[in-house]
Amino acid sequence: MTAVTAKKLTYDDYVDLPEDGNRYEIIDGELYVNPSPNTKHQRVLGRLFIALSAFVDAHDLGEVFMAPLDVVMSRNDVVQPDVLFVSSERSSVLTKANVQGAPDIAIEVLSDGTRRTDETTKLARYEQFGVREYWLVDPDDDSIRILRLSGRKFERIIVGGNITSPLLPGFSLGLRDLFAEKGSGLK
Repeated sequence: MTAVTAKKLTYDDYVDLPEDGNRYEIIDGELYVNPSPNTKHQRVLGRLFIALSAFVDAHDLGEVFMAPLDVVMSRNDVVQPDVLFVSSERSSVLTKANVQGAPDIAIEVLSDGTRRTDETTKLARYEQFGVREYWLVDPDDDSIRILRLSGRKFERIIVGGNITSPLLPGFSLGLRDLFAEKGSGLK
């Protein structure tokens, strides 16, 4: 992921970007172009989305979305988390065009091209704008770090065998299932 701007961009600039197949984000007024992810990234992303979406739908907890979907956190912050969850209680942030405000959970599946930005710049912005949980999914070492908002700061949660969250009561997804090679699938 590379920043390519000299002036602070706004959401108005963002909507004028060409539809050229690239995935763009604006973070604190800087334009980022995201490279295409690899197959393991996409496999993990798909499994995570399917598991979360099925659970959230079955329990009527809100909605789960997968990129590309614009999350407009401020005039100068437009991001596209790989996966995001908006609770029923906060559904007012959902519009026909995008999400206007911080999601309850933002999830980024790390890749070589996005790792640095996801772990620093986006982390700081998600914390500042009140994302309740930020999940950093690392397919390189088959791990997940959950950063949970405590007051106004993120607290790091170490994930052992299963992914759980107080925002999704009863949800549990095994790391082994999430990171399994092709053909293994969720159990």
